[in-house]
Formats: sequence, structure tokens, C-alpha cells
Amino acid sequence: MKWLNAVNDFKYYLKIERGLSDNSIANYELDVEKLIKYLETHNITISPIDIDHEHIQSFIYKTSKQLNSRSQSRLISGLRSFFSYLVFEDYRITNPLDHVESPKIGRKLPDTLAIEEIDALINAIDLSKEFNGVRIGERNRAILETLYSCGLRVSELINLKLSDLFFDEGFIKVTGKGDKQRFVPIGGTTQKYINIWKDIRAHINVNPADKDTLFLNNRGKQLTRAMIFTIIKNLAKDIHLNKVISPHTFRHSFATHLLENGADLRAIQLMLGHESITTTEIYMHVDRSHLKDVLLKHHPRQ
Repeated sequence: MKWLNAVNDFKYYLKIERGLSDNSIANYELDVEKLIKYLETHNITISPIDIDHEHIQSFIYKTSKQLNSRSQSRLISGLRSFFSYLVFEDYRITNPLDHVESPKIGRKLPDTLAIEEIDALINAIDLSKEFNGVRIGERNRAILETLYSCGLRVSELINLKLSDLFFDEGFIKVTGKGDKQRFVPIGGTTQKYINIWKDIRAHINVNPADKDTLFLNNRGKQLTRAMIFTIIKNLAKDIHLNKVISPHTFRHSFATHLLENGADLRAIQLMLGHESITTTEIYMHVDRSHLKDVLLKHHPRQ
């Protein structure tokens, strides 16, 4: 089908020309699939390539009943990008979303953990815990320390390589979104816990495809994103933490705590791997009391 070729071409464009991650590409593809499913469910025989403004409006109206404002906005943005690509590649003449407005959404402030909560989570790890002879407690401690101390995304953590560790220089090499690489400082404490895990890892029968992967499961294979979520969820349950947290919570906490302690926003941007500093600026809104303290301490008229 012509529209299938168009979708495949769009995915190739996102991967090669825009350098997006597999997860981002999958989200764009999911947006298109929702539209296709809608057409099929309502017996609308028009091709997604030839869909008009009226059908798009109906799709968004009926779909939006099941989505919050943020999800609606992301869906509209994803489809707008898809149809803009179709126009650019002469699949169609106009973009049916040109006059479709996205819902107004507020800026979502990231959830963070207090330093005491992070300490409690790490201290709750059973370091003696083994699975098939692998001391996964030590691995889990190294994982949480790395997430918090380096501010990594979960995808960056599970893809971290042994060859990415430059401990003598005090850095790790991180491969982020769009395969963009950056060097992030790593402290002595985190290095120590990673080295403990490396000694344990050396006695695991490692899958050949994962021989350079730092964090492995008990079968010697790369950990999944879901496993990192599960580790953190179980620890939060163990300490009766009354917050819904994820690996990204450690990244948010990393940035927030640096800012609260006087770190430069530009330096935080580089460590987080944000392409634009406007993304990093969201952390300026997390703790306004910190900004007041800065003013009182440094302004000559205070």
C-alpha cells in the first residue's frame, strides 16, 4: 500500500535525518497507527494519505475524550509532523492539521526526591541478595548511584558500556538521544560501587552480544528498561515512600539538587544532554525558595 511506504519513509527520515531515538520514532508511528485504527473502526475507506481536515477533526475529537491535554497535544504534534513530511515529499498537497489547535497545557514540573529519600532507597537495597549466584544487590546499588550521581536517562543507563568508563579522568561517556555523545563527570563514591559490581560481573557468563555492556541481568544479558523501573518501584514500596517514582525521578533530582547548591544552569544543561537550555530552565521553577535565597545573598541592595 502507498501509505505503508509513506510511513516507512517517514520512519527512515526520523532516524537518519532527524537522528531521533528508537523510542521517539515508535511514538510517532503509534500516532499514525491510532489514526489508521480509527479509520478502520469507523469503516472510513479513505487512505491516511488522502484524509481531509474534516476526518482529522473528527478523529481528534473522539480520541481526545480518552486523553489528557498533554497527550492530546503530543498526538496532534506527531500527526502534524507526519503530514508535513508527506507534503514535503509530494505524497499530498496540504497538511490537514494546519488549522488544528493543540490544547493549552501548563508546564509540568518534574517530581524530585529529597536527599534523605534517595539515601533511604539506596540503604534499603539488600546487598547480600543473590540470584543464580549473581549478587544483584551490589548491582542495584551501583545502578541507583549512577542514575542519581550522573543524571542519566534510563536508556542511557542500560546502554552504558565498560568502554565508556574513564575513571582515571573522572568521566563517563554517555550516548543520548539521536546517538549524541557527551562526557559526564562521575564522583569517587559512584566509581567505587561500579568497581564492586565490575568485580562481580567478571564471574558472570556474559552473552557475547553484551560483552561490553556494564549492567547485566543474572543471565549475562543487558538489562531492560522495565527491570530498572521494577527495581526502583520495589525499593519505594520497601521504604513506604508515598510518591510515584521512576528512573527519571533520579535524573530530575540530580538537576534540582545541583541547582539548589549553586551550579550553573549551562553546566547542568551539558551534563543532562539537553539540546536547548530552555529544557533545562524548567528546574528554575522547582524550588523558588532557592531563587529568593540567591537574591538575598548576592544582591547588593538586600
